[in-house]
Amino acid sequence: MPETLDAQLDRIVAARDRDDMGPTIAALLPLLEQHPDDARVLYEVGGAYDTAGEEASALDLYERAEAAGLAGDLLRRCHLQHGSTLRNLGRVEESLALFARARAEFPGSSSLAVFEALTLHAAGRPDAALASALRIVADHVPHDELQRYLPAIRGNAAYLDSLDVPAEPA
Repeated sequence: MPETLDAQLDRIVAARDRDDMGPTIAALLPLLEQHPDDARVLYEVGGAYDTAGEEASALDLYERAEAAGLAGDLLRRCHLQHGSTLRNLGRVEESLALFARARAEFPGSSSLAVFEALTLHAAGRPDAALASALRIVADHVPHDELQRYLPAIRGNAAYLDSLDVPAEPA
């Protein structure tokens, strides 16, 4: 019996190496050619490009995945990654709008809340970002959903730490 499309995607994603996404992208592209309108294929290919640092390539794929009817947890994940990509590309207002819609659709999502807080920070709203982060901790920690995004959360935390330059003593 041939492997189902979902099984193929699961196998490819499970084997990915976040430090070298080339093989993952190469494995996904034939599936995209065979299933150009499949919401999950579009999402997974977008995620692979995003992880590889090719956010501009990921953006269109995320938009197409959402339009193709992605649903449930995959839609939540796509919204998060799409919003984060918009932020990384400097499209902060679009990112904030997407996170507002996504948070209304998935109000209990701690991962969406974390990445919305990052976008608030990028928008020059540090007080709102910190307030949001404190609410996340108060409302959601510990939470299994965050496990998938811990590398990205830690990476963004390190980036924010690098921006914090202590004042010189007088």
